[in-house]
Amino acid sequence: MSNIQIHKNNSNYTIYASAGCNPTPHCADWGDNGLIVFGAHNSVAVLDPNYNNSARQIATYTGHEGRVNTVHWLRSSTFQPETYFISGADDSNAIVWKFDKQAKNVNFEPLKHDGPVTDLSSRQLENNKWLIAAAAEQTVTLWIFDTIKITLAQKIINQNSYTLGLCLFQLPKSDQLLLAFGNDKGNVLIWAQDKAFESNNTDLDPFRMVHQMTGHEDWIRALDAVKDGDDILLASSAQDNFIRLWRISKRSAEQARENSVDICNINEEDSEEIRVEEKIIHLCANNWCAISLESVLYGHEGWVYGVNWHRSKENDLRLLSVSIDKSIIIWAPSEDGVWMEQVRVGEVGGNSLGFYGGKFSSNGKSIFGHSYQGGFHIWHQSPESDNLWTPGIIVGGHFDEVRDLAWAPNGEYLLTVSADQTSRIHAPWRRSSDEEDAAVTWHELARPQVHGYDMQTLAILSRYKFASGAEEKIVRTFQASTNFIENFRRITGAQADVEGDAVLKNLPKGASVPSLGLSNKAVYSADIDTVPQQKHIKDEYPENYFVPVTLDAPPQEETLMQNTLWPEMQKLYGHGFEIYSLAATPDGKVLASACRATNEEHAQIILWDTTTWKQIQKLAGHKLTVTQLRFSPDSRLLLSVSRDRTWTLFERAEELTVANNQPFYRIKQKSAPKVSVHSRIIWACDWSHDSKYFLTGGRDAVLGVWTQGDAEKADWGLCLKETYTNPVTSLAFAPELVTTGIYQIAIGFSNGDILLQQLEEEGKTLRAVEESKILFEKAHDSTVKRLQFQPLRDSNNGNSDYFLLASCGEDHFVRIFKCPKAIEATVVDA
Repeated sequence: MSNIQIHKNNSNYTIYASAGCNPTPHCADWGDNGLIVFGAHNSVAVLDPNYNNSARQIATYTGHEGRVNTVHWLRSSTFQPETYFISGADDSNAIVWKFDKQAKNVNFEPLKHDGPVTDLSSRQLENNKWLIAAAAEQTVTLWIFDTIKITLAQKIINQNSYTLGLCLFQLPKSDQLLLAFGNDKGNVLIWAQDKAFESNNTDLDPFRMVHQMTGHEDWIRALDAVKDGDDILLASSAQDNFIRLWRISKRSAEQARENSVDICNINEEDSEEIRVEEKIIHLCANNWCAISLESVLYGHEGWVYGVNWHRSKENDLRLLSVSIDKSIIIWAPSEDGVWMEQVRVGEVGGNSLGFYGGKFSSNGKSIFGHSYQGGFHIWHQSPESDNLWTPGIIVGGHFDEVRDLAWAPNGEYLLTVSADQTSRIHAPWRRSSDEEDAAVTWHELARPQVHGYDMQTLAILSRYKFASGAEEKIVRTFQASTNFIENFRRITGAQADVEGDAVLKNLPKGASVPSLGLSNKAVYSADIDTVPQQKHIKDEYPENYFVPVTLDAPPQEETLMQNTLWPEMQKLYGHGFEIYSLAATPDGKVLASACRATNEEHAQIILWDTTTWKQIQKLAGHKLTVTQLRFSPDSRLLLSVSRDRTWTLFERAEELTVANNQPFYRIKQKSAPKVSVHSRIIWACDWSHDSKYFLTGGRDAVLGVWTQGDAEKADWGLCLKETYTNPVTSLAFAPELVTTGIYQIAIGFSNGDILLQQLEEEGKTLRAVEESKILFEKAHDSTVKRLQFQPLRDSNNGNSDYFLLASCGEDHFVRIFKCPKAIEATVVDA
């Protein structure tokens, strides 16, 4: 592979990446460097929430073989920007990563644990070392990291209970380190070093258990500590809906003896003041501390999954808490020291289960939370009022595997569908036409369909129409709403068009999903209350809860969930099993659909007239599920590939088309299973822009390039065969020639790699240009499900130096790459 450019993180070529955060507590962290790290499937993504006054995912780190559960920046005691972060996953490993602006994958050997890693904490020591604590089922492990190597210092066995949250901290005016962790019995355990840590030692002084704090009535979910004068405030949150604040104060041996005597001799009848009971704990040698319950905070109506402290430069102390009840609360002490709810933000409505985590920014002026469905929310404090917080712009994404994607006919937006039961529109936000490309950021603009079944496939019918298939027997078709088109034009700078103008005049304002329904019901202007009315409590969430919004910037998660649906036009019945693949002719007049099948009858392809929504015909050509369908750009041929290891070409019969006054197709050619190029399932196919060649690729790791003989009626034959190391799962042809006689293709593999390859035309055949390859190594951390180049746009005029390639995969990511037309034969150090 010495002649292939290898790009491991692809940051220089990635212009857009989106994925949701995994639904686990502690799965996102906001560093003092201004960057958010979060777990997305088996990877760790880095999000810059202040990129060009917008937000963008700027890097991805792959290395885990299981879902990432927790991430944590290794913070400096001097509040310098973080360089290292650590991630823990279901593969029982924790990995330390080094972050730099070049976004290189620099990591250390995985830290092995006895089970899935659920939480991480760290404390910087002297000589540029960190003490790292990791919770994994019934164990807590302590590691020493010195930026060169990582060594195991101690393993703590927490028998008969699971550790779910932990926190490392140091007592003020002391070198005494403490470790607190909670378990599934509602207890918080305090462990302390036997003696102060000495920086000249290579081993860590061992921790021992010194105290157990009780009070919570359910699993402890999160812990966080902050310095408060000469004390430590430790916050614990649990599934009992409560937050408890514990004060830990340093004591001398004399103070410890005096306090214990005082507490024992208190006579409540004689005492006029309220005394808080303190537990005097012997840590080690002459180190003592007192632990008392400072306060119990109750404001959430569901499990509290996260707590995070922040102290401002003005020395103001605040606590952030996040809950499954869809709310985030900022707590602050009043003048008399009573902790009160200061700010409450969160989600309203929508199909969501609330928040799994949240953090303050380093300056405390912003907060963010991540929800069960992977969505990010961010709020910024208003300069006008400390208690006024406004939502900001963020980048989210799918929270399950993304199975299919398609560009709009003019390439103005990308539509994706996922097993998370949603379809999503991704498009660029252009603040003004005069700004450079660097100021353009991509965002999710709408969720046209939020379904009750896992989504499988889609086909674009026109700029504002598409069809989708899910794990049900019905093909559903959708039409853009007037509210979407108005906002879409403002945000992207899209030009007005005849189709859009027609929609604005005649079609619904938006859509909503009725209770217990699966269909998007159209909502017209007359259905929307123009004057707010005082409603009964039972009518606060009516069946129609769509509210038109005017947007000049990408919508927030709450708006996406309930105000960007498209009305459903038609349901198409005819298949016996779940829909698996769809394709439409370039003009959108014919739609082809296929379903899961185990016999020839169910493997038939149905053609639909998108004007009348009636069946045109059924095409028999396969015995098992058709995995992908593709019409040729000239609409003359329909290509299908199948699990039965064959491909079939259907040709439009012009005489029958004229006679029937609608497109009519018949079988032209079918590959023979016994002499086929492919010996395993064929997963993918695609056509060249001039309809002269098509590609097939499958589980046997073979790429086939096919072309027609000299005469129009001649069979299509193999003109190039390439064999790779990994199964081929997706294919795409570029929308035009790179230069005379040079085609560019993209190949996606089961291991997540994407290969750009140029093919040179020689007569009626193609040859691979070996010196013209770029390998995006681990573009996804698992199977690449679909690839498609952006169609040429009028504004490009075909003169751009690059193509845009969209990809999606099982790793929940949607990516858009810049693919250069000129590829040099050099090796790039990954």
